[in-house]
Amino acid sequence: MTIKYYWEDLTEGWQYESPTRSLTSQQIISFAREYDPQAYHTDEEAARATPFGGLIASGWQTAAVGMRLMCDGYLLQSSCVGSPGLEELRWLKPVRPGDALRLRSTVLEQTPSQKQPGRGTVKWRWELLNQKDEVVCLMVGRQHFLRRTAAP
Repeated sequence: MTIKYYWEDLTEGWQYESPTRSLTSQQIISFAREYDPQAYHTDEEAARATPFGGLIASGWQTAAVGMRLMCDGYLLQSSCVGSPGLEELRWLKPVRPGDALRLRSTVLEQTPSQKQPGRGTVKWRWELLNQKDEVVCLMVGRQHFLRRTAAP
C-alpha cells in the first residue's frame, strides 16, 4: 500500500469532499431488515403513515455510507491506525431513496502523541450532505495516524 497521507499532511483546515453516492429503496430496506428493522426503514407502505411520510434510511446506514466515502476518498491511502471513537453523532435530516449523498471531511485539530512519537491524532468534523446541500448527518471524532517521521 502506498501511503499518501500521514499525520503531518492532515493540518487544521484540511478538507476533502467526495463524489456522491445514492441509496435505492431496496438497499435501504435490505440494510434495515438486517440491522434496524423499524417500519419507516423496512416497509414503504407503512412508512407513509409515519411522521416521515415515506421510506427513510437508517441513521446507521447513513453513517456507514459516510465511512465508505471516507475510505474511498482518502482513508485507505493514509497511515490511519484506528480511532478511539466519536465524540458526536447527529442525524439532522432524513435520507430518502435516491438522495445524492456526499461527504465533507474537515480537520479541526492535530495533536502529536505524548506517549508514541511516531503517531499523532486528528480531530475531524464529517458532514454528509444531500443534493440540496443540507447536512443530513454530522459526526465529530478522532483518528490516529502514523507520522512520516517520528518526533525527536
